[in-house]
Amino acid sequence: MAFLDPILNPVLQPLINLGPFWAIVVLSLLISLVIVLVYKYFTNQNEMKRLKDEQKEFQKKMKELRNQPEEMMKVQKEAMSANLQYMKHSFKATLITMLPIILIFSWMNAHLMYEPIFPDETYSVSAQFAEGVTGEAELIVDERTELLSDAAQPISDRVTWRLKSDEGEHFLTVKTNHTEQSKKVLITKEVQYEEPITRYDHSDIALIQINYDKLQPLGELSLFGWHPGWLGLYIIISILASLLLRKVMNVY
Repeated sequence: MAFLDPILNPVLQPLINLGPFWAIVVLSLLISLVIVLVYKYFTNQNEMKRLKDEQKEFQKKMKELRNQPEEMMKVQKEAMSANLQYMKHSFKATLITMLPIILIFSWMNAHLMYEPIFPDETYSVSAQFAEGVTGEAELIVDERTELLSDAAQPISDRVTWRLKSDEGEHFLTVKTNHTEQSKKVLITKEVQYEEPITRYDHSDIALIQINYDKLQPLGELSLFGWHPGWLGLYIIISILASLLLRKVMNVY
């Protein structure tokens, strides 16, 4: 989704640079607000309320009819019909919000998945090779990058090099006996990074990968031992925000 960068980066990248956690919180709240507003003004709220109330009544009746399976099945069918009607009424709002949300999610996934590589931080780059390729693989770096492992290594399923680089863009070149391929890596103080994997067709070098650490928006904090990524944190915040906004704005 790189085509979104010129549109969204000027607005959202400064927000991310303030801190991924706060960026996720703000984006979750904004997306939830937009969704609730669309549901409020693009659905028949009177009809939605009526169907919601019907569903509550059906649920109440089914509890009362636990010992009468046949009667409970009849009520259950009516409840399913009411639920289907509710879904039909909400379908228009769902369609309106679907595409923008998919685009925003794609942008967030491309910018909030990994930790950036900071200047003078040790990182690693790996290469994988086509079947049958043998010999040595050599990593060629620029003068602003320090190699912390042997430049030339025997080719195996996966060859990894450890490095340090100054701030800025760097092009790392993996070379075999017959082929060489380059991969750009970004070293920055901001929350930015290049695509982690580049694949090469019809080449002895199948792919080159920058081995980023996964982004943990909460840092060392965890939720009962769970360290959520951006998507897990978004889901938690958006559910809570949507419930609150729907209640405050009387959206059904």
